[in-house]
Amino acid sequence: MPKIKRVSPDTQLPKQAAVCVIGGGVAGVCTALELVERGLDVVLLEKGEIAAEQSSRNWGWCRQMGRDPREIPLIQISMALWDGMDQRVGGQTGFTRCGILYLCETEQQLALKNTWYETNARPAGLATRMIGATEANALQPGCTKPWKGALFTPNDGRAEPFVAVPLMAEALRRKGGKVFTNCAVRGLETKAGRVSAVVTEKGTIACDTVVLAGGAWSRRFCGNLGIALPQLTVINSVMRTEPLETGLTRTCSGGGFTFRKRMDGGYTITDNHFSVADIVPDSFRLFREFLPALMLDWNGLRLRLGKRFIEEARLKRRWALDEVSPFEEVRILDPAPVTDVLDQAARQLQDYYPVFKPMRIAERWGGAIDAVPDAVPVISKVERLQGFHLCTGFSGHGFGLGPGAGKLMAEIVTGETPCVDPSPFRYTRFFDGTNPRPTTGL
Repeated sequence: MPKIKRVSPDTQLPKQAAVCVIGGGVAGVCTALELVERGLDVVLLEKGEIAAEQSSRNWGWCRQMGRDPREIPLIQISMALWDGMDQRVGGQTGFTRCGILYLCETEQQLALKNTWYETNARPAGLATRMIGATEANALQPGCTKPWKGALFTPNDGRAEPFVAVPLMAEALRRKGGKVFTNCAVRGLETKAGRVSAVVTEKGTIACDTVVLAGGAWSRRFCGNLGIALPQLTVINSVMRTEPLETGLTRTCSGGGFTFRKRMDGGYTITDNHFSVADIVPDSFRLFREFLPALMLDWNGLRLRLGKRFIEEARLKRRWALDEVSPFEEVRILDPAPVTDVLDQAARQLQDYYPVFKPMRIAERWGGAIDAVPDAVPVISKVERLQGFHLCTGFSGHGFGLGPGAGKLMAEIVTGETPCVDPSPFRYTRFFDGTNPRPTTGL
């Protein structure tokens, strides 16, 4: 697993709190930080370590470009929050507006990008633009196979997941919030149809408002409450290099690879499209809900049947609050990277950009992306259990969206006027006949 900045936790579990946030990834930490800054008594509870799962394992992109149109207003809020994040948390998150290019080799690729641009970027007033071959090759020089053009957003950016989220958690503590790691939440106590307490492995906290930001674990937690949440995971594989000087500072995707410059002088590199979906028991239970997403991106997904099926089947789906929960049995979800995918991305990158031929791979890792059927997050109250909220299902888009998602979730919790229309993120869309489906985000 990638090396992350460790957060020193609190040690004395409080007897009560105004809000308990479950999950120490970017969504949970940003939500808790927003609530603490509003003066609320907030406790953040994490079963493992802060940002130890997908929130430190992602690509580190903060992009407006290529998103589902329902996410664009929220990412615009997020980008403004990222701009002030270093000052807000008192440290270097690595955020910089380096620019991102989606590089194109064919007229068909250019046409697809242009459709997204005309349909989404132009109406939203994004700085995104289509550029031709001359500009694309000048912005990302040194390619052996000149590009035909690109979709380019000069004010998109990047940050460092392995330090940014822990810095946010430390800021949360300094501002009065409490943070507990290695403290799994087993479930909730209720009274008269609403949340009354959070039950952890270390004790109970009286609380009438809870936000579940559990990432890949959210479906299992909800299931024990009798609350349905259609959610599966896909495995994305990532690697980083040792420090390397190439002169390439803009983030890009194209030719079967992505790369971005890192704060430590190296690069984060991935395949630009390919993920692996382990077949698990829930794959059959949720097949119908996820079929539209599968058909939309069949070529970008490899189905795999292996040990993950048995591991998932062995984990409890129901447990009592005085029993050891699945979240204690598996503190940190640490999937192995898919080496052939990374090897292929490395070969492609070095073929297209010979300046990467001397690169030395320092580390590889896998991450479990929590996905919902329409690939749009759930940021919502759950009406059937008063006081219970969901902030999950980010489908690989959560790191860049995290600050905006935390702000919106905090506004929903406190009853403030939301910064964006919350209806696209409502929990009930899966059950009210909306039939949510993914769009052709890039």
